[in-house]
Amino acid sequence: MREYVQKQTAILLRRLAFQISRAARNGDADAVHDLRVAIRRLSRCLQAFAQFYPGHSWKKMRRRLADLMDACGTVRDLDIAIDLLDKAGLPQGSPVVKRLEVERGKAERELLAELRRWKGSAVSRKWKAQLGL
Repeated sequence: MREYVQKQTAILLRRLAFQISRAARNGDADAVHDLRVAIRRLSRCLQAFAQFYPGHSWKKMRRRLADLMDACGTVRDLDIAIDLLDKAGLPQGSPVVKRLEVERGKAERELLAELRRWKGSAVSRKWKAQLGL
């Protein structure tokens, strides 16, 4: 079982690293959504298989993932709101949509800055070592 957990965790870490790079490149709605999925899956894996990781290293990782998920969530929520208003027939130039787009731009810049920090700190490599992978 330990080998299986290690293999799956390594796969999820690679997927997270890929999605971080992808979201950092373009920051579009699909990339942010896929990053959130990668975060959620890795976080659940760390929680479900905690007994197979050394010490309590997984707890700190889950907290860091939760912070990243919050940053992604802000962008994602605004994407959904803009999309819903579009489907409701509100013109793109309306004041409400413009305000949401401005907020989305600010949230995206904050997310991109966070993603650059993640990429610069080589989190995936460090976490692999801490988890004994």
